[in-house]
Amino acid sequence: MVINDRVYDIAQECEERCRDIFSGLERISLMNTQKVLDAFQKEKVSESCFSGTTGYGYDDLGRETLDRVYADVFRAESALVRIGFVNGTHAISTAIMAMLAPGDVLLSVTGSPYDTLRSTIGADDKRHGSLSFYGIGYKQIELNEKGGPDFSNIKKEASNPLVKAVLIQRSRGYSLRKALSVDEIAKICSCVKEVNPETLILVDNCYGEFTEEKEPIEAGADLIAGSLIKNPGGGLAPAGGYIAGKSELVEKAAMCLTTPGIGGECGATLGNNRLLFQGLYFAPHCVCQAMKTAVFCAAIMEQLGMETSPAWNDKRSDIIQAVSLGSKEKMVAFCKGIQSGSAVDSYVSPESWNMPGYDCEVIMAAGNFIQGASLELSADGPVREPYTVYLQGGLTYEAGKLGIMNAVSAVIN
Repeated sequence: MVINDRVYDIAQECEERCRDIFSGLERISLMNTQKVLDAFQKEKVSESCFSGTTGYGYDDLGRETLDRVYADVFRAESALVRIGFVNGTHAISTAIMAMLAPGDVLLSVTGSPYDTLRSTIGADDKRHGSLSFYGIGYKQIELNEKGGPDFSNIKKEASNPLVKAVLIQRSRGYSLRKALSVDEIAKICSCVKEVNPETLILVDNCYGEFTEEKEPIEAGADLIAGSLIKNPGGGLAPAGGYIAGKSELVEKAAMCLTTPGIGGECGATLGNNRLLFQGLYFAPHCVCQAMKTAVFCAAIMEQLGMETSPAWNDKRSDIIQAVSLGSKEKMVAFCKGIQSGSAVDSYVSPESWNMPGYDCEVIMAAGNFIQGASLELSADGPVREPYTVYLQGGLTYEAGKLGIMNAVSAVIN
């Protein structure tokens, strides 16, 4: 690392300013850690749960216990935790398919979802296996001018009897909209159920787990879904995703993941159970570390005159930190600083390139132990005005802080 002496001074000032924010995040981590420990103890997690299965995976004690632990942690009736989910999009898509039938309509109330989910919807074409391929309709409601839910339009569109499921994206994703708090999700759920009580509500929970004291099931959601290489995997889960919520819906999701008649009864864990349990055990702490890293990043970048979202002292409901750097040169320098400050692949120099699915060049910096793991420190974004980089993760605050200081030094040198 090459950290400028001036950056050390600025970092110390910013860290002092963030102390009260850090204390609040640590309190949330403590409460969520207790929640996880209570679930482990209630479900009698033992060493015998850590042995994996092969082949069909029948009678996998660890897999069955982990499902119950996740259900307890997220205050759900049931859960499906599987390394067979290839990413968060896969888990969310499976949950969507479990809620809908041909002729139904899915309503997104937080605007357009991630680019990767648009293929599931069939928004651009009726590719095989998409919602549109199966005759399932789709509508979306844009967020209001302040970046929040448009409740009047939600009531109007959700009252349509064909709307059988509502999708809420909790995280900001790669946009400058703010992440939704659990309280805001509760208001959306109440609004939808008021006009259409039978409508099912799915929350894309990616990047949001353990950032608050409560989770979306407690706010009225019927299902939540997410990725194990983001928050709940605690930096140890090597792959996978989860779905949690009402038992009937989780069972349907299991049938969609495998096949009708088999559902969640099969699925070898191949020796990964210990990592999944241990990752969940570490998850509240690691999420706290990532959020402290994000707060520190916002504080130091704001002091240097950069625009950030959220601001260093804003309430947070996901682990993503957006920083608008103002020029391609500064954006590239920041990403190269994050990369060279990583423990893995520090010698690699990221370059912007024309990534499929984007209308401009994209740059990505990540030195990860788990490929694509968003809970580990990374920074990326489309190379276009206002040249915003999206920083996420930081398994330890100390490493996250040093990585950001290295990136800041690269920007100001």
